[in-house]
Amino acid sequence: MKTQNGGDMKRADIIRDIREKDRAVHKTHLTFGNCCIEVAANQKEIISDLQSYFGPFVQSKGMAEIVITVHETQTPPFEKASFTIKEPDPGKTKVKEEYIDLADGRIVRKRLTGMVFVFGEGENAAIGPCRENINQVINFINNRFIEWELCRGCLLGHAAGVIWKGKGLALAGFSGAGKSTLALHIMNHGAVFVSNDRLMIEKKNKKVKMYGVAKLPRINPGTILNNPSLQKIMSDEEREYFSDLPKEELWELEHKFDAPIDECFGPNRFVLDAPMYALAILNWKHNAGPVQVKEVNPAERRDLLPAFMKDTGLFFTPYNGCRMPEPSDENYIAHLSLCNVLEFSGGVDFETAAEKCISFLEKGSL
Repeated sequence: MKTQNGGDMKRADIIRDIREKDRAVHKTHLTFGNCCIEVAANQKEIISDLQSYFGPFVQSKGMAEIVITVHETQTPPFEKASFTIKEPDPGKTKVKEEYIDLADGRIVRKRLTGMVFVFGEGENAAIGPCRENINQVINFINNRFIEWELCRGCLLGHAAGVIWKGKGLALAGFSGAGKSTLALHIMNHGAVFVSNDRLMIEKKNKKVKMYGVAKLPRINPGTILNNPSLQKIMSDEEREYFSDLPKEELWELEHKFDAPIDECFGPNRFVLDAPMYALAILNWKHNAGPVQVKEVNPAERRDLLPAFMKDTGLFFTPYNGCRMPEPSDENYIAHLSLCNVLEFSGGVDFETAAEKCISFLEKGSL
């Protein structure tokens, strides 16, 4: 990796120094599919927070493929380094991250919180006000797992995922389409949850397999109000307040809640891999008439590919031997041609769409 504005800094030195200064002696192990992750922290409370969040994926021990240390401490100043600003995603204006590329890794700093993440060549450390920003630590852990799966040979998809009677269904959509909301509506019928916002897909035995991320759905108040399984997430006061807001305003709210799958839907309803039987792409709009669905050929509907394709982002630093396919249209088409692809158009109707998805998974046809 080319050094960019990092001077003579090395990832190995930064991580060694922080691990000597703030020793991470408290540990937990997480098992995501076939990947075991050891997380060590310098505060026991951080481990407790992570175990509470990751719940069903916590293991007593294991042979770790990934090791991450978490340090509640002041962040290094990096006085002689020059950070590069990561431009906001399309449609966004706020700058949230800046980074330095080193010869042996990368530093990412969160501008709003001051959290720093140092990683590369299998070494990973989160540094800063970690307990106050535990969600960023959770995202970092999940991003290390995503990189592990991609380097095993997967492509990254921007999608939620569920399983219905052994068949995996990926749910993608253009911005604000409601893929997580639809996933949770399908959960009401008895499906198993796989992922909220990211899927890794892999060609295997002339079929495609999908791998999820252990991230709880982040949902808006409107999703909660319209799904009986989610009611316990809100207090009575919050429910009363949000119920009085116009539907259009509810849809646009940035206020989000975590949806704990086991608490809302029961135990053993969150797994991280499944054979991918179909991909549903939500290409619908509010107040556009009845929902419509049809099977499409991804090679003939390249306009739909951006709804599923996802850039790997700042937290992906492929090492020598990384086997991720080139993230080209052709490679995504080659993967998606091994499963069924559905386009949902017309108006937004989550319950009708859930029923149509289940019917397709049951019958294999519309």
